[in-house]
Amino acid sequence: MLQPKKTKYRKQQKGRMKGNTKGGAELSFGSFGIKSLQTSWVTGRQLEAARQAITRHMKREGQLWIRVFPDKPVTKKPAEVRMGKGKGAPEFFVARVSPGRILFEAEGVNLETAREALRLGSQKLPVKTKFVVRRDYVEE
Repeated sequence: MLQPKKTKYRKQQKGRMKGNTKGGAELSFGSFGIKSLQTSWVTGRQLEAARQAITRHMKREGQLWIRVFPDKPVTKKPAEVRMGKGKGAPEFFVARVSPGRILFEAEGVNLETAREALRLGSQKLPVKTKFVVRRDYVEE
């Protein structure tokens, strides 16, 4: 499961996510990718499930890049605990995803395989996504 080795602070405030992504909206490594169309938190478990689905379909051919990292801690209080008494303990980590953000990139497989693999991966994610292809891509 993806999570940071060390953080400066144990707990973070929720914050608000508005507007489109500031960076990471272009394909940088691979020829194919999935781009987010919504705003959401994506957990480390969801990213790992998507990664497994994609690599299984690609049969470990080609390469895969994960372009987001869950670095925001989310806290939870135990079940049936009264109000107050401070903030809960960190439970898991999330990556903030805004519209336009590239989540996964793939390279080294043909277009149809990449399209199906990334479709299977996107089903594991809590955001609507769009399949994108590099502009200068040509099928061999």
